Amino acid sequence: MLFDWLVVGQVVRSNPASVVRGPKHVIKRGKTPTLDPTEARRLFDSIPTDSLVGLRDRALIGVLIYSFARVSAAVSMKVEDYFPQGKRWWLRLHEKGGKHHEMPVHHTLEEYLDSYIEAAGLGIDKKGLLFRASNGKTGILSERPFDRKDAFAMVQRRAKAAGIATKIGCHTFRATGITIYLTNGWDLEKAQQMAAHESPRTTKLYDRRADVVSLDEVEKVVF
Repeated sequence: MLFDWLVVGQVVRSNPASVVRGPKHVIKRGKTPTLDPTEARRLFDSIPTDSLVGLRDRALIGVLIYSFARVSAAVSMKVEDYFPQGKRWWLRLHEKGGKHHEMPVHHTLEEYLDSYIEAAGLGIDKKGLLFRASNGKTGILSERPFDRKDAFAMVQRRAKAAGIATKIGCHTFRATGITIYLTNGWDLEKAQQMAAHESPRTTKLYDRRADVVSLDEVEKVVF
């Protein structure tokens, strides 16, 4: 790379290291912590739904786990990005590079989003942000965006309240959704499409089924 730069700057005429190839760094297992289905359900059930903040948090986590969405794509959604098409509702996620990725909504997520949007009165503000920060501890939603840092702090708070010891983050739900989907016997190729990954190798990094197999094998060491 240094010699390439020197060639562009006309310091040297050619790159003597052009035939050199460094070793490839291959990652076969992702490091993102995941939740098992029981933990995921406990987290959802622990979120109080008698407030706008609770309904918002449940809906956002639902988007992350049911649509395999990146948190930045989820928090940048507008109200109009949750829309009907045919007999189903869909999500429009704003992915990297200005790309749009559309997915049908899981019936449970549809329930979470409908409850949140109705309680917050967001249905009339189609151009407004779907997920919004609250005004301090008032429980009233503001016009301020609910950004990635807000989402991370919320996830930490909700996980602690649910008694989840695993150190999770927003990306945990993307990995959890993919792992649960594959554990239930569905296709890696379809998971790749749902996650909007360019390569199945990337999707495979989120597949943590081997963790369960490893644990089962360790428990066989009995004496």
